[in-house]
Amino acid sequence: MAHPISAFQAAYISIEVLIALVSVPGNILVIWAVKMNQALRDATFCFIVSLAVADVAVGALVIPLAIIINIGPQTEFYTCLMVACPVLILTESSILALLAIAVDRYLRVKIPVRYKSMVTPQRAAVAIACCWIVSLLVGLTPMFGWNNLNKMRKTQELNGSHTELVITCQFETVISMEYMVYFNFFVWVLPPLLLMLLIYLEVFNLIRKQLNKKVSSSSNDPQKYYGKELKIAKSLALVLFLFALSWLPLHVLNCITLFCPSCQTPHILTYIAIFLTHGNSAMNPIVYAFRIKKFRTAFLQIWNQYFCCKTNKNATSTTMAETGN
Repeated sequence: MAHPISAFQAAYISIEVLIALVSVPGNILVIWAVKMNQALRDATFCFIVSLAVADVAVGALVIPLAIIINIGPQTEFYTCLMVACPVLILTESSILALLAIAVDRYLRVKIPVRYKSMVTPQRAAVAIACCWIVSLLVGLTPMFGWNNLNKMRKTQELNGSHTELVITCQFETVISMEYMVYFNFFVWVLPPLLLMLLIYLEVFNLIRKQLNKKVSSSSNDPQKYYGKELKIAKSLALVLFLFALSWLPLHVLNCITLFCPSCQTPHILTYIAIFLTHGNSAMNPIVYAFRIKKFRTAFLQIWNQYFCCKTNKNATSTTMAETGN
């Protein structure tokens, strides 16, 4: 029999639903903008679409699954593991998309003349496919055996129980903290974040050198070309900063859980960290709207073409019909 939802759980579910209601439409708008605007068709924006797809999936899939886990239903071990793994896949996909974006911006300022011949749409598509394949492998590693099943079976045997293993589905119950810290964080989260930090530092350094020297580039106006690159790089570096700010607290808490089992982490800190990770999916469209002019223009175009003007046209048609009668 299911336990009644507490007031705290109700508040948690409400906040998660609110995040999903912001994240899903916002990131669909990003994908829509790239699809309809030719100016947003280069490799960088293809990688941004990949990031937006992951963020849509967070709102549409991960948040509902997180709510299920919070309620804690009784399930079989691997059923619970399947519920817990999508967030690992999508987190890694976001990190690799951000890394691809950083590398792309670096190539744009390092080799502007040869950039278009090197970074073709086909190569960008292959890079995106590779990012998702690696994300699937990293995120599904617990399904391949690196999980808490053996530990739970040993506990069950010590208790003298030989019945089928049915558990209260919680993330930490099925996902190994060794996997989360040593493999997920120390291999697939922290190094890419540090690498991206170095790449953006080098991008800003290269752009400032070019602006100072006024060297020739593929553009007729080097100042305009590198000035535009600087603005976009700052915006995308902000996206990276927000991602790190949103995800590092939860990974730090995982490290505390692993390395200091006796340490009592307040539950409210864990919930705040979870809200930050999910809320990050809603942040990017806001950054694009305020910081990148091409996106802002595309968003306004979508609004005027499909919502604002359509409403006005419908209202005008209704008025004309009433007048005719």
